[in-house]
Amino acid sequence: MGLLFSKIWSYFGTEEHKIVIIGLDNAGKTTILYQFLMNEVVHTSPTIGSNVEEVVWNNIHFIMWDLGGQQSLRAAWSTYYCNTEFVIVVIDSTDRSRLDLSREELYKVLNNEELSSAAVLVYANKQDMKGALTAAEISKHLNLTSIKKQQWHIQACCALTGEGLYQGLEWICSQLKNK
Repeated sequence: MGLLFSKIWSYFGTEEHKIVIIGLDNAGKTTILYQFLMNEVVHTSPTIGSNVEEVVWNNIHFIMWDLGGQQSLRAAWSTYYCNTEFVIVVIDSTDRSRLDLSREELYKVLNNEELSSAAVLVYANKQDMKGALTAAEISKHLNLTSIKKQQWHIQACCALTGEGLYQGLEWICSQLKNK
């Protein structure tokens, strides 16, 4: 009887999963967060510090921490990593000049011990823009195939329209089911 009750409760429970959203400034992190939260585009300004919101999707509760991406704020990212299950990395697909910097920051993050078991979702954002690199091109430039310790996935998206965002959440949900 206890097993049956436990199984039924799991469908209605409020288990929360912590996600940190990182990326360089102007990549679209806050736009993605509020697209998830309200399903609409919200006028944003550069994030100073962080934004945190609870996003419920498919009956799963995510606590999403959107961390400011300016150079002066990146050193503080690690203070948010405790109990993080997923890292969403947002890449501006049109910002070719800062892809090397994005790669450096990504690997700094992945080398943090507190994220050793966190899965990584890379959003190749701004796919609606002319000249945007494809997800495959970004994957190659970031050398994602070298990531062996964490599960990872790259998803092309457009934060303004929401295109591709929910496919990324589907991947996260599939990772939760595999745990």
